[in-house]
Amino acid sequence: MTDAPVLTALHEGWGELALNRPDRRNALAPGSAAALRDGLAGLLEGGARVIVLHGEGGTFCSGLDIDLFQGGAGGAWAADWTGFHRDLLACPAVVICALERYAINAGAALALGSDLVVAGEGSVLTVGEAAIGMHAPMNLAWLRLRAPESVAAQLALGAGRMSGADLHRLGLAWALVPDAGVLEHARTSAARMAGWPPGTLAGIKAALRRPVPEGGDVFDAVQARPGQGGAPPSRVTRP
Repeated sequence: MTDAPVLTALHEGWGELALNRPDRRNALAPGSAAALRDGLAGLLEGGARVIVLHGEGGTFCSGLDIDLFQGGAGGAWAADWTGFHRDLLACPAVVICALERYAINAGAALALGSDLVVAGEGSVLTVGEAAIGMHAPMNLAWLRLRAPESVAAQLALGAGRMSGADLHRLGLAWALVPDAGVLEHARTSAARMAGWPPGTLAGIKAALRRPVPEGGDVFDAVQARPGQGGAPPSRVTRP
């Protein structure tokens, strides 16, 4: 087993981006953000149109490995962490999160940054930074994009645990499945969607993200093709 913090696997039309610190419940290390950026770029370069984001060993992500972020280790991390979330925003592939067990703080940001979430019945998501005096900018950015203010407030201000069932009820999870079937459900869905006509998913995703200009027409906005009107680029590359 490799000790790389992130693993990738490329299949026919889809890929997997996996956090690989199972002994630490996939807590993020200082090099994890850069590895996520490289992994995502490589999968897109390889032609992945759907990407399953998951954690090795049956847990998604328990947040930052605080023990490793001592002595200034967070400097380069911050730039790559923000950069990875910008990459997700621009990513033309559909990203499916397999939410097994935990998505805590930074892990929650990864789940919320995904286009679709497959949540286990026993899973929990926590945006708990307020309780430790942190601002949680990545979580807040995705919540503003994904959820109404009332739902965002429950997560960000309450700093509590939200179950997979609640995520599904509030529209933040696409599917709610038994815990043992989360990853298989995500992989099966990815393979099925990857078989759809090329360009379709990227075009729909771009239309969903494209803002409607003030006084503009939503029907004009959603009919623009990828590459027009501020649509996401065809691939993400590292600077």
